[in-house]
Amino acid sequence: MDRRQSLKTIALGTLSAGLIVEACKTEDKKATTGPIANGINRMPEEKEYEESLINAKKFFTEAEMATITLLADIIIPKDEVSGSASDAKVPDFIEFIVKDMPEHQTPMRGGLRWLDLKCLTLYGKPFSGCTSQQQLEMVDAIAYPNKAKPENKQGVAFFNLMRNLTATGFYSTEMGWKDVGYMGNVPNQWNGVPDDVLKQYKLAYTEKELKECISFDNKL
Repeated sequence: MDRRQSLKTIALGTLSAGLIVEACKTEDKKATTGPIANGINRMPEEKEYEESLINAKKFFTEAEMATITLLADIIIPKDEVSGSASDAKVPDFIEFIVKDMPEHQTPMRGGLRWLDLKCLTLYGKPFSGCTSQQQLEMVDAIAYPNKAKPENKQGVAFFNLMRNLTATGFYSTEMGWKDVGYMGNVPNQWNGVPDDVLKQYKLAYTEKELKECISFDNKL
């Protein structure tokens, strides 16, 4: 299993249903290419609240956003099926969520600080300044809770949150839906009960029924 599939599987397996519900309550409906999924009508007061969050002062610094973008793209990188987490504007989604759900602010900022200090100790540079190989080594050390060392406990907790936020943001976009092959409700064409089922129960359509019913050609 490659890195993308491995991290994606963990992300989907640990995704918080409560977080998805809360995220869906605060979607930005103005732009289909924005950080949140589009398509649900909002009450005027809800729209006003959402706009206040979108237009509010940025919570994360540019350096923090750079690290968030790197981590998000490590968790869900671009492949032959879809774009990366940053292509789906997941960093913008995370910025929105921490303002809408302030309880995530301290864990996120503290985790980013822990990550930079750990990288400074190991590599002499903050996470964003490390090489790609060093960044992957650091992620591997905190991405798998059962394998992580005790001294990386804070990093594990931070990465779990980061992974959940990334997965929530990505899989609430059209790009994320297509990535897992989700089509939603689509119209279909029914040609009646299959012949083998009719024969099994010793039933058959009458000539009148066959003449009056519409038959669809299922060939593409």
